[in-house]
Amino acid sequence: MYDRRKRREEAKFYMVCLIVFNISILAFFKYYGFLIDNFNMITGLNLRIIEIALPIGISFYTFKVISYIVDVYSGKAVPQKNISDFALYVSVFPQVTAGPITQYSEMQAQLKNRKVTPEKFGKGMEKFILGLGKKVLIANNLAIIWAQVKGIEGLEMSATTAWIGIIAFTLQIYFDFSGYSDMAIGLGYMFGFKWAENFNYPYISKSATEFWRRWHISLGNWFKTYLYFPLGGNRCSEAKHFRNIFVVWMATGLWHGARWNFVIWGLYFGMLVYLEKKKIGSILNKLNSKIQLLYCLLIVTLGWVMFDLEGISNILKFYSNMFIVGSTGVFDATSSYLIKTSWKILLVAIIGSTPFMLGVINRFKTRLGKAGYISVSIFYILIFVISMSSLVGESYSPFLYFKF
Repeated sequence: MYDRRKRREEAKFYMVCLIVFNISILAFFKYYGFLIDNFNMITGLNLRIIEIALPIGISFYTFKVISYIVDVYSGKAVPQKNISDFALYVSVFPQVTAGPITQYSEMQAQLKNRKVTPEKFGKGMEKFILGLGKKVLIANNLAIIWAQVKGIEGLEMSATTAWIGIIAFTLQIYFDFSGYSDMAIGLGYMFGFKWAENFNYPYISKSATEFWRRWHISLGNWFKTYLYFPLGGNRCSEAKHFRNIFVVWMATGLWHGARWNFVIWGLYFGMLVYLEKKKIGSILNKLNSKIQLLYCLLIVTLGWVMFDLEGISNILKFYSNMFIVGSTGVFDATSSYLIKTSWKILLVAIIGSTPFMLGVINRFKTRLGKAGYISVSIFYILIFVISMSSLVGESYSPFLYFKF
């Protein structure tokens, strides 16, 4: 019994050391400049910040390594003795730059027992093309709208312009990131892997809590499994529960980048989730479903303002524009131009952010039989051809989440 306890303590010690080691590497590359900058601001010193290139995908493969360490320690997974299989898990190329974040316990069996079949390959192709279309045909065009709006000098704009801009970004970030996730999952299918969905139509949610069950699902599951539950989850005192939510959401904000606006964004959602669990959840549940939907869309859209704009003054200025205070009015020439040039892509994006199109595709397959499958195949081929043609003609537009 003593030897078993001693071995367990040794294993825990090594686990903690390995986690600290991996987090330290991530912190150095991702937060070194942020820490020095804030240290200079507090102390009045002027320490020089050396520009350090951020290794590709460091946030994602660090979390995957930590997943392996914890899963092996907890007995959820057996130690991997094949270095090639371990390297494949950590750096499988579709996931390495922007996820999804697969936990080792979910993937260990697939490292040895996966099969490439025509059915999987075809499903993977469909998923990949869908993601490509989301990114190239929708997200990239929405990015042009948002760039025009936030590029206005001094953010002096009408309320309508501000709302068009942030709605465009709200849709852009969804199609950008879910598009990459679909491409990664599709490539996984083509190589015999099956990875869980990373997005489940988050903009049809009726609360912040539901939104985060549907948005970046793999990241939410990771923080829940490896941070929230080990801290005690909600099975603790009220004060500790609040602390656990605070820690998880501060970490969520920091994970997205070394800027204070990301921290504020994370804590904003943490506070909303806490309030929904403890204070206003029962009130929300009694409201009409359409009001719940509007509530969620409003709080999420407001959150994206602080996510993308740098500086508290810019964020507050943009909010004042949205709600008319301090703006150039309700409507101006810019908003008129944006409505005329952008309403089509905004409408397509709004429809595409709901399950409507997938429902149409599935109905074609089930009701029209072979003709339906042929029609859907032609549809995917057209998306692929148009996407590739668009890529040839447009300037470089990287995925938003590459920088995270």
